[in-house]
Amino acid sequence: MREIVLDTETTGLDARNGDRIIEIACIELMNHLPTGRVWQKYVNPEREVGVVALDIHGITDGFLKDKPVFSELVSEFLEFVGDATLVIHNAEFDLGFLNAELARLGFPKLAASRAVDTVQLARRKFPGAPAGLDALCKRFNIDNSARTKHGALLDAELLSEVYLELVGGRQAGLELTGDGGATVAAAAPAPDAPVHPKRPHAPGVAELAAHAALLERLADPIWRRG
Repeated sequence: MREIVLDTETTGLDARNGDRIIEIACIELMNHLPTGRVWQKYVNPEREVGVVALDIHGITDGFLKDKPVFSELVSEFLEFVGDATLVIHNAEFDLGFLNAELARLGFPKLAASRAVDTVQLARRKFPGAPAGLDALCKRFNIDNSARTKHGALLDAELLSEVYLELVGGRQAGLELTGDGGATVAAAAPAPDAPVHPKRPHAPGVAELAAHAALLERLADPIWRRG
């Protein structure tokens, strides 16, 4: 199962008002575990970074001025994500910005149905508890001390760890129950596993004779009671 943990940074908070993406980071997971494949790019938004957004991520106009524009990166981005499930913290926000960028270039939108929103996942798992990324890192003892500012790659790395905990932790298939017990999903046999013939379990003539000889040496064996 291939998934992409995705995060973006932007010039502002509303794609509908013309705010643009300035950073995209994607981390590939296979069966909920990182493969080591990462795609991360800074993007020239062709507009100024807003004051509020600058305070969040610290990425300046001067830093972005020589970076590629989204149209130069879109094919590479779409090739990396492919048809994988997208794991996003507050998916509506990031998909809104990505789809605005794709629409400008005439590309189909990314469907909301292919996204796993970890905010919603956390709220279902821990009703009433804070569902922000920092709060979840604290809950799962994930070190986020380097997160003095938001950054798409760092946030995606932290989110991949949080997501792993939300779906059951590092022991895939193990879920703790409410009474402290554990339920372990049965492992399915590999489709190419060799098929072995059934082994006979009935005792042979020599085994029966050896058993009878053993009984003769025992005082009141239980096998003769009844």
